Amino acid sequence: MTTALYIQVAVPSPLRQTFDYKPPAGLDTSTLKPGMRILVPFGNRRLVGLVTGCSKTTDFPENKLKSAIQLIDNAPLLDKGLISLYRWAADYYQYPLGQALQTSLPQAIRKGQPAIEKQPRSFRLTEDGRCLDPETLKRAPRQQEVLALLAASKSMTASELAAAFETPVSACLKTLAEKGLIEECTSAAETEKPGELYGEDLPLTLNKEQADALAQIRQNAESFAAFLLEGVTGSGKTEVYLQAIADTLKAGRQALVLVPEISLTPQTVRRFASRFNREIAVFHSGLNDSERLSAWLRARSGKADIIIGTRSAVFTPLARPGLIIVDEEHDSSYKQQDGFRYSGRDLAIYRARQLGISVILGTATPSLESLQNALSRRYHYLQLTERAGTASHPDYRLLDLKGETLTEGFAGALIDMIGSHLKQQNQVLVFLNRRGFAPILLCRDCGWIATCPRCDTSYTLHRHPPALNCHHCETAKPVPAQCQECQGTDLAAMGMGTEKTEETLKQAFPDIPVYRIDRDSTRKRDSMHAVFDKVDSGDPCILVGTQMLSKGHHFPNVTLVAVLDADAGLFSADFRGQEHMGQLLTQVAGRAGRGEINGEVVIQSFNSTHPTLQSLIHEGYGHFARNLLEERRLGNLPPFSFMAIVRAEAATRKLPEQVLADIRHTVDAGACQLLGPMPSAMEKRGGLYRMQLIIEADRRSSVQHCVSQLISAMEQHNNSRKVRWSVDIDPVDFT
Repeated sequence: MTTALYIQVAVPSPLRQTFDYKPPAGLDTSTLKPGMRILVPFGNRRLVGLVTGCSKTTDFPENKLKSAIQLIDNAPLLDKGLISLYRWAADYYQYPLGQALQTSLPQAIRKGQPAIEKQPRSFRLTEDGRCLDPETLKRAPRQQEVLALLAASKSMTASELAAAFETPVSACLKTLAEKGLIEECTSAAETEKPGELYGEDLPLTLNKEQADALAQIRQNAESFAAFLLEGVTGSGKTEVYLQAIADTLKAGRQALVLVPEISLTPQTVRRFASRFNREIAVFHSGLNDSERLSAWLRARSGKADIIIGTRSAVFTPLARPGLIIVDEEHDSSYKQQDGFRYSGRDLAIYRARQLGISVILGTATPSLESLQNALSRRYHYLQLTERAGTASHPDYRLLDLKGETLTEGFAGALIDMIGSHLKQQNQVLVFLNRRGFAPILLCRDCGWIATCPRCDTSYTLHRHPPALNCHHCETAKPVPAQCQECQGTDLAAMGMGTEKTEETLKQAFPDIPVYRIDRDSTRKRDSMHAVFDKVDSGDPCILVGTQMLSKGHHFPNVTLVAVLDADAGLFSADFRGQEHMGQLLTQVAGRAGRGEINGEVVIQSFNSTHPTLQSLIHEGYGHFARNLLEERRLGNLPPFSFMAIVRAEAATRKLPEQVLADIRHTVDAGACQLLGPMPSAMEKRGGLYRMQLIIEADRRSSVQHCVSQLISAMEQHNNSRKVRWSVDIDPVDFT
């Protein structure tokens, strides 16, 4: 590299540019390379920035340039490809590069701490541990599970074991070591014999559809290819992933696996650890700073062969990239909803193209964008239409609620069906996508409703613990003893949430355990895993929960899925509402009949003859999605057009509306259609009034050009600092 006189640095600043600096005094500038961290003065602060380039020239007067303080690294932490990915993402999502880097790098890296990996503690079974009868630990199920994992994977690090259980296991490891059942050792990656790839869980025999899908993936293993793997729930998509990953590992390359939710990470880690004798790095928001840094460095150095993580793991540095998998690609969790509003799925596709490797998008319910790309042959379209093994498709039944007398939201016929399945020693899943006890607390005397003063919504009544909670701004207050308007005491809980559903089912089936799974019941780190352990025992029980239960969980003993309210998505103001409704119902219905006993799905609705619902139930998600695609095409909506939203919010209603109106009138819309300013679906949230300006066009480039003008106008507006504003490219949520 030629001698550099000026350094371009990305710093964590809202300004949408890099900054030129002189090199630190006494530094040999030939050592400067993009991807190194550097300490620089910025205003009256000292910030850790990232070198993005070096040049002999600058566009700024040299006497106004400051000198960098210190070069932190001896070698680049980010390679050119990863810097290029960040640049592209920052440009496409119209976000400052320095802040984009801040969102996904480990905190230790952002703070300028040494990028040195601590030697992880690894554990393996002793001879006594290998000979132990697992039944002797039946009263210590966590110890049983740790021993089973170590038996399957030879050895694992403490971090890998913690990730597998979504909870610290240090006390468990200490106990097992004191019993002489496990011992510390060097990592499996350093001790395993060449070619020793598989653990206790060996590859399964694929059916024809799975084998055909894997064959197509193998045919394109040496270059970029995007695959949409659409497989009905229970069709064995994960086995296709695992065998494709095995090919990648045999070729000496790494696999990156993205999952939508932290709740799916532990079960994925356990499945992969049982299959492969290879080191796994895990990324999710539940890791502490040192765990995240260790995983990041192991992926970067190539020590970790498999990287599993949520959305931000798409930015993980890879030494030997070979394959990217995006599981449940349709899930809206892949789109960041604040700050750097990127799509992890879309960036995974871009990164795979950049690296010249394959990317597999797996789901039972493809997003309409991915489905259209597959139908237009931009993606390879792989379909698994049958469930794997002996499992069969569940039977569907629509239960018309018109004229029905309901008991706390349940039709009598549904209660009878639940009882019938439980008598046959099976398990039941009851789905209601509304947490809390009731969505409304109402005064029967005057009609007063307890509403959040900071949001345009009612408080949700909770019973455990008792409180009125706003699910939008997270404020809470005690449950009042009397009406705030008329002082009456006849207050009624209206509507149903998961807490009331749980209570109703416990009263109806007092001898059957009822387990509630929602954000409130799973706040403790290990709570969800503890419930799933009980469900996995196979004993009759009822699971009650929100969409957390719909995402990839395997309940082989659930034979009945009951959906209490299917109507909300039918009449959404968001044009994506019916798509999301279809995906959610299909996913939660897919939890039924995954074992040897045929499953049944009962859906309660006051609109059972609605054509959208009829299409979904009787013709399946594929036909349903194609009908929606045709409607989108006729309406010129995404994926047949492209959209962006500029949002603004402030403590008064007038200010954000006026600012957006002003900047709209300063830009040349060109080929774009501008809608607004208009209030958001919930105009007031968290004490702020929210307005939005929607940009739509037939071409991405037109949207990007228009948004760039709007950003420039916003930055120059006199009141831009009096409003909080943001840009959302390819929005998935219009509420």
